[in-house]
Amino acid sequence: MKKQLLSLAFVALLGGASATTASAQAKMTPNTVMVGGMAMYPNKNIVENAVNSKDHTTLVAAVKAAGLVETLQSKGPFTVFAPTNAAFNALPAGTVENLVKPENKATLTKILTYHVVAGNMTAEKIMAAIKAGKGTATLKTVSGGTLTAMMNGPKNIVLKDEKGNVSSISTYDVMQSNGVIHVIDKVLMP
Repeated sequence: MKKQLLSLAFVALLGGASATTASAQAKMTPNTVMVGGMAMYPNKNIVENAVNSKDHTTLVAAVKAAGLVETLQSKGPFTVFAPTNAAFNALPAGTVENLVKPENKATLTKILTYHVVAGNMTAEKIMAAIKAGKGTATLKTVSGGTLTAMMNGPKNIVLKDEKGNVSSISTYDVMQSNGVIHVIDKVLMP
């Protein structure tokens, strides 16, 4: 409950989650994707869309605590591998609460920027890199680390972090005005 209240407080600080009205639903463009029950509009930036996803309140709170809001609102382009609330909840008890403390800002920033790759890496581009790499592609993260992308079946991209943990992309190509988001099911660790 404390984590949910903390997440909601940070979402409110970022501008709050706005409800999608029937008229907004009617204005959805062909590249609009639903994430966390909300429309993610390709003409909005990463932060403007993320604050509306009910599945990403913990990520939004962490981005705010790390002071990365302004960066993720900038021109980019960025590719963000966005862990869901369930992914954060799967971490050991107390991990998120500990990471958002001011004294842990550097560690939190490193973890969050490990989920960001410079450029606009759509699923098609990642798959092409995997094919060119004969089964794997190394993605350099903004934190300076690497992620290994590979296929798990004909259409499912998975990411392996430096600790050997594997995360699946559950929603691909959520286009943003300053990049692309891919929703993932686990938190990646540098």
